[in-house]
Amino acid sequence: MSIIAQRLSRIKPSPTNALTGKVVELRAQGRDILGLGAGEPDFDTPPHIIEAAIKAMRDGETRYTPIPGTPALRKAIAGKFKRENGIDYALDQITTCSGGKQVIFNAMLATLDPGDEVIIPAPYWVSYPDMVLLADGKPVFAPTQESNGFKLTADVLEAAITPKTKWLIFNSPSNPTGGAFTRGAIKAITDVLMRHPHVWLLSDDIYEHITYDDFAFVTPLQVEPRLYDRTLTMNGVSKSYCMTGWRLGYAGGPRALIKAMNDVQSHSTTHANSITQVATIAALDGPQDFIPRHNKVFQERRDLVVSMLNQATGISCRTPEGAFYVYPSCAGTIGKKTPAGQTIRTDTDFVTYLLESEGVAVVQGEAFGLSPYFRISYATATELLEDACTRIQRAAASLRP
Repeated sequence: MSIIAQRLSRIKPSPTNALTGKVVELRAQGRDILGLGAGEPDFDTPPHIIEAAIKAMRDGETRYTPIPGTPALRKAIAGKFKRENGIDYALDQITTCSGGKQVIFNAMLATLDPGDEVIIPAPYWVSYPDMVLLADGKPVFAPTQESNGFKLTADVLEAAITPKTKWLIFNSPSNPTGGAFTRGAIKAITDVLMRHPHVWLLSDDIYEHITYDDFAFVTPLQVEPRLYDRTLTMNGVSKSYCMTGWRLGYAGGPRALIKAMNDVQSHSTTHANSITQVATIAALDGPQDFIPRHNKVFQERRDLVVSMLNQATGISCRTPEGAFYVYPSCAGTIGKKTPAGQTIRTDTDFVTYLLESEGVAVVQGEAFGLSPYFRISYATATELLEDACTRIQRAAASLRP
């Protein structure tokens, strides 16, 4: 009898984390590998945040905290929600976790019974379906189209809802596409949810501050406040504040849901890192001027990558509104042969070919639920991106009918 639980047969390891590990392994072998898989800003954590953490350690703030986070941290988060999103949350309506991923994981464990359905627009962040599966739920994928920016539409959402639907997971700007919803596009979605009072909304706003071309971010509760009693609004400091390794995610929602999530967390990590909690207060309440400076660099990188990919034979790439990903189509490479005589049949074949022939590591669209595409993270040095795109152009040009 195997020691491994049967529930693990439902899931697979994170493809993005697996790619990161593969890049490290190949580099250790002496290969020249350009890794474009990790969704991690290459900027350092701002100094005032680091200094706040150092001071916290020196001041002895290294002990257990309340499960949902210190009152001071939750007060800062409540201030952020009110100031930036117009949402009022009391301190007992806010929880903090060891990263945004744990927020979602806790929510699914706290609410899903066997057979409950969770609607996930595709393409999706790779962990959404597996977290639902681990919580005994059933992922229901709602397809999107490149022609409308990979955005969920009202008719597709309506068709996906059943009496068993418990949640819609909503992510704007999106990982993996960078697509972002306008106020009008969100209104179409919230109108559907208003007709189905048994469906809850999890709004993943982790890329809230990373938008371009004067795009105006709004979160669903700003568009439809009547969803307040069945919406979990989550965010974190990993992306905008360059704190991926610090591990702090947070959420606001109805008291009963937050309490249930805290109950789950009380038996796992207990609370987020105490030092990170202090640093997060500094992040949320401190200077924000570095964010537009970072976004200017991200936008320049986005424009470079989109332009160079659209010059590659058989590849097309739309211009995203936010985050730091592009999701180009490699449909024009399908059916072609590599110089070694292998046929490209899928996007997985194509990204394998890129890695083996040119040392460029990207993630196949299959991992995100929509093919034939691949994801590139441009949260890395501009020179590296230019080199990688040149290699992709060369690999694409080497394919033959």
